Parts: sequence; C-alpha cells; structure tokens
Amino acid sequence: MTVKQNYIAGEWVNGADAAENINPSDTRDVVGLYARASLAQAAGAVAAAQAAQPVWAALTSQQRADALDAVGQEIQARKAELADLLAREEGKALSDALGEVQRAAHIFKFFAGEALRLGGELLPSTRPGMTVGITREPVGVVSIITPWNFPIAIPAWKIAPALAYGNAVVFKPAEAVPASAWALVEIMSRVGLPAGTLNLVMGRGRDIGNALLEDPRVSAVTFTGSEGTGRKVAAACVGRQGAMAKFQLEMGGKNPLVVLDDADLDVAVECAINGAFYSTGQRCTASSRLVVTAGIHDRFVAAMTERMKRLQVGDARKTGTVIGPVVDATQLAQDLSYIAIGQSEGATLAFGGEALPEVDGQPGFYLRPALFTGTTNQMRINREEVFGPVASVIQVKDAEEALAVANDTDYGLSAGVCTTSLKQAAHFSRHLQAGMVMVNAPTAGVDPHVPFGGRKASSHGPREQGRYAAEFYTTVKTTYTNP
Repeated sequence: MTVKQNYIAGEWVNGADAAENINPSDTRDVVGLYARASLAQAAGAVAAAQAAQPVWAALTSQQRADALDAVGQEIQARKAELADLLAREEGKALSDALGEVQRAAHIFKFFAGEALRLGGELLPSTRPGMTVGITREPVGVVSIITPWNFPIAIPAWKIAPALAYGNAVVFKPAEAVPASAWALVEIMSRVGLPAGTLNLVMGRGRDIGNALLEDPRVSAVTFTGSEGTGRKVAAACVGRQGAMAKFQLEMGGKNPLVVLDDADLDVAVECAINGAFYSTGQRCTASSRLVVTAGIHDRFVAAMTERMKRLQVGDARKTGTVIGPVVDATQLAQDLSYIAIGQSEGATLAFGGEALPEVDGQPGFYLRPALFTGTTNQMRINREEVFGPVASVIQVKDAEEALAVANDTDYGLSAGVCTTSLKQAAHFSRHLQAGMVMVNAPTAGVDPHVPFGGRKASSHGPREQGRYAAEFYTTVKTTYTNP
C-alpha cells in the first residue's frame, strides 16, 4: 500500500514513519497509510511558510480569489468521491458526509469572493491637513490544528480565509482522519499556490502540534478540539519568549435544546433527534441536554423513544444508515464510560446505549444511540461533554426554570428552543447564553457565510466563518499621512 506523504515547500515527502487509517465501520478495512512528519519536517514546513507568505501576499486579490475558487469547483465536482472517503474514514453517514463536502466547497467559493472584498477606511484626522488610513494586513504564518469530527469542513473554514487574506499555512489534521485532509491538500497543490504557501504535516498532536505552537515564526494558531487541549494552546501562545502568537479556540459545548409546553411535538422530536444523534453525536454543537417542561415531558419522551427505534445503525456508506459508528475504539470506550456513569448517578437509560460489536457481519465501533431520563443538571452526564450519541432529558416545571437550567453550564456554544410562541422565541433568543441560538431547528448546523463560535469555555478569540473571519486572519494597521 502506497504511503500518502506530507506536503512541505511544494513537495510531497515521506515522514519519520507511517500510520494505518482504519475504517470504523469495518475494522478489517485499512483506508490507507499516512506519513507522520518528524519534528524537523514540522520546522521545515514553518520555514517554507515563512518564506512563501510575502510572495503569496504580493499576488493580486484576483489571483488569490481564482485559486480558492478553483479549489471549491474541484471539491464540488468530486463531492461523491470525497464524501465516500470521508464516511469511510470518519464513520458519519454518507448523507452527512456529502453535506460536509458540499459545505467545504461553498466555503472556498465564499472566501474566493472575500479575497476581493477586503476593505479599509479613510478618515479625517483631528489635526489639520492630515488623513488617517485604516487597513488590514495578513498576520503571517498560521498554524491550523483541526479535529477528527469534521475532517474536511473544519480545515476548509480555517484554510480558506487564511489564504484569502494573504497568509501562509501549516496544517496539522487530527491523526485519526488524515485521508480527507490529504485529499484536500492534494487538490490545493494543483491550483498555483507559490511553493510553501500551504504545508501539510500529519502526525501525533503531542509531537507535531506542540512543535507548531512553540515555533516563534508562527504568528497565529487556530485550534478546534477539546477544552483541555485548547487551554494548553492558549498557554503556549502567550507563554512564549519574545513575540506571543495570536490564537483562536473552538473547544466544545454542552448544548441545551429547550422544549416548552406549547412546542409542536413532531418538530421538537426531529430537532432533538437530528441535533443529538446525527453525525453519531460527534459534534460540538450537538444538543446533549434536552430541557423539557413538565406539560409536554411524558409525550416528548414517548415520541423520542419511538423515533429512536427507527434510527438505523450501520456501515456509514450503506444506503439507509442514519447512525454510523463512532470514530475509534478510544471514543467508544469514552461513550460507554459515560453511559455507565449516568446509570450509577441514578439516571434511567430509557433507550439504547449498548455497544454493537458487529453490524451485518462487519466488526466496527458501533453504539446504539442512548437516551437518559430522570436526570438532573448536576449529573456528570449533563456537565461534561460526552461527544457521542448520548442525550439526557432534564424535566423542569416551566419556561423560567428551563432558561435557568439551559444557562447553567460552563459552555456556551449553541442552544435551541422549540416553541410556537413568538414571545417565548424572542425571550429565549435574547437570554440564552450561547454564541448561536436556534428556534425550532436543530442546535447543529450553521451556514458557511455566518459567524460560528460561542461563549464561556466553548470559544476564545474572534468568530470563525463569514466576514468575521477577517478579525483573526488579519491585523489592523493605522497610517497617518501629512501631505
């Protein structure tokens, strides 16, 4: 099996060693062998990016736009192939994988347009005869560290704006999902980027990721992953000797979906099923806390359990599969551990929660989606991010208590409310402590052109996506001119 190589300074190069990429739907299937970069290669990638960045930034905005648009076009043209690869290596159902690939294409095409729209300001000074210009410039070399749960969309929404605004990139994907990252970089290697503008270094986070954090030539770090690792990223960026690095963190959530007495029951159930269990629950925006008022609670639980019975668990690439496997054995063990913790804390496992060693004769990391009832907001399953297809119902007496419980969390990424009352919709939209609020819609799912991010322990730094991405990937310069 040919080893897929790292991409450094415009060349494909072998690493220190290589790792197998295993299909979680069928652990007998090896997706491919992917090179792990050495520390010296990581340093070489940063050096290549540092040399290439001024060359790339000096090109016209139209040249940058054309390159990004070409990437978006090829992703779109190959969406079926790329979605199949994504589903095979990460385990999300093929329909979800296809949606993710299309989103990546749209992101590149959006930022192709943004490359042409970067503006500034010209202001009069308070001093006679002087003018003030305010412009945005690239920050320099950007390290991009991405998670395994969205192996093409999250790299896209970091790489595309970084390049649109004239930066050079060193990209380290999660070790569990190198195939989608490699395919994306391979596409980008053929659109005319100056050598070194984009570099791919695969490998372990504790090795390659740390090297990219500590390198003083890296001007900015954008990271999506766990809260614990995010805090280490922040500490490394501000703890450097000399220049500190700019950093942007997206770190997870414990997102509430509030269901009020007046909600449309069918709408509420579909919002909960989609938000909690699609993509196997492996989304930082997943609605893992279902906060339900007393008047609709029993009907909601009954409808949820009936709906969950129809969720087909199976090979991510097979027709009819709604819930694929979790990503690997480590994540499966974590999910099962939290299910056991919930039961030990007195929660009722109303449905699912069992591991399925095989589905249709295929060994994989399968888990039937789990629904807990009789939970309180102080249980660990309602305080800590499980990151799997596990949701808990928390019964509350009324809307006031629902809002208090929804906001009683260390996280603040996404939140939702199901109601037919415009007054309640407006009230919850205003008072839910989250970066994104969904009314009668799943808590997961944001368009490519709008800002993505949260509050509290969920996020730090400027928002991702849309026009707001310029806040992180550029630095502002103020220039006084005395003619």
